[in-house]
Amino acid sequence: MAAACSLAVSRAPAVSCSQEQRVSASRRAFRSSSTRHHGWLDRREIGSLVTERLAAASEPGAAAPSAAPADPFAERSTYKDNLFDRAMIWYFSSVMSKQLGGAPFDGSWDGFVDLSREIMRGRNSKEQQETVAGVLAGLLPPQAPERFRRWFPLNKRNAEFNAFITVLGFAWLVGPSKLKEVEVEFEGRKEKWMSGVTIKKCRYLESSGCVGMCTNMCKLPTQRFFTDTFGLPLTMNPNFEDLSCEMIFGQAPPPIEEDKVYMQPCFATQCNLGTVSRKNLKEPCPKIDTDRAKKQRATTAAAGGAGGFRWPWQQKA
Repeated sequence: MAAACSLAVSRAPAVSCSQEQRVSASRRAFRSSSTRHHGWLDRREIGSLVTERLAAASEPGAAAPSAAPADPFAERSTYKDNLFDRAMIWYFSSVMSKQLGGAPFDGSWDGFVDLSREIMRGRNSKEQQETVAGVLAGLLPPQAPERFRRWFPLNKRNAEFNAFITVLGFAWLVGPSKLKEVEVEFEGRKEKWMSGVTIKKCRYLESSGCVGMCTNMCKLPTQRFFTDTFGLPLTMNPNFEDLSCEMIFGQAPPPIEEDKVYMQPCFATQCNLGTVSRKNLKEPCPKIDTDRAKKQRATTAAAGGAGGFRWPWQQKA
């Protein structure tokens, strides 16, 4: 056994040398072939060729088919509400209960979301927004809007202050958020204000799982409340791919029909209406505007009346 081992060790260098000779011969043959058929390829040319190939492979159209967007509901966020959070949830729930005629509530987060669903039940989108406006008004003492307008006129400092208060006091509602610099048009010129708020993953949207609830129970009423009641313009831009949201204090919101959220489809895996199918997967969520079809018929009729067929004796409008 020892003799066999020593024999194997003594032959090892020879095998290694033989391998090195074969590799060297292969390299010489490759260089000779490259010189004879393609000309000399120096390191810079090889490096350039490799870089071009890698760049081509990394182009969007050259790679494998892009993966489907990740499901934002796949991993649920967990929250440990502190005393302040629980107090705010209970207070908001109590005011919502009053708007619903004394609906029962337990003061929990899930109960708060259930009250939101109760507000939606049996009401069209406009009535939902009006009910939430009543809730927001019920949270404040009398004459609060007038005092707010007097104490916080629209300017950079006040817009930034309200953004700071949002980050500080509303994590219980929307989850973690942070301030960001945004461009705001003020008095005819564009300025940089630290009046933006980036919500990492909205707690309310994640819990409700509904585009319509986000739009009519949060986005639109809150925008209108700050813009019209407080005189401080606010635009909210929810992202339904990752459940994040951007709030911009000092920027007036567009009309809902011109807002990109107006054409937002339902969540494919979360819709509780059962309306999501392959046929209407890209159709707007029907809860965003319950009068959408009626508006479209009115628009079509108006267009037909304006440019449709007329008898010779009919006057143009």
